[in-house]
Amino acid sequence: MDFLEVVQTRRSLRTYQDKPVEREKLEYILESARLAPSWKNMQCWRFIVVEDATGRQALADCMEESNPGRKALTGAPIVVVLCAVPKESEVWEGKDFMMLDAGLAMEHLLLAATQQGLGTCWQGLFTEEKARKALNVPEDVRVVAMTPLGYAAEERRPRPRKAMTEIVFHGKWGQA
Repeated sequence: MDFLEVVQTRRSLRTYQDKPVEREKLEYILESARLAPSWKNMQCWRFIVVEDATGRQALADCMEESNPGRKALTGAPIVVVLCAVPKESEVWEGKDFMMLDAGLAMEHLLLAATQQGLGTCWQGLFTEEKARKALNVPEDVRVVAMTPLGYAAEERRPRPRKAMTEIVFHGKWGQA
């Protein structure tokens, strides 16, 4: 699968097969995330791989009852939790590079999972303090996001995207 095909086929999936993820695929995905670019190459991200049902349920319990992500976290064989160490990044001119760096690492992870034939679904709507306690994350580390990881039990169609003419300018803002 070439890169554009990976990007075009990635979907946010919420139901997963009851099938384990091969260790080689998990390692490939984590290595891809590890190689993401970061501010001053500080690599502020950390990943927690949660495979046991009790741990996945504890993460689901960090979300509101109405959040459809709860089912995704408990249904997938793995949940990967993205953490970030603020002191290993900076804020410059109001730009929080920790969040950007963490997002780049997560995007690498999501795309690598797609390339390996696995599904994911970025989750950000959870109570960070509950997740911190469930995972024993130190107070000076942020719990940024999490994703279920596994074989898809659903097929999702592409969602609409804005036209290039709406999002790309040449030379200056507003120039088509």
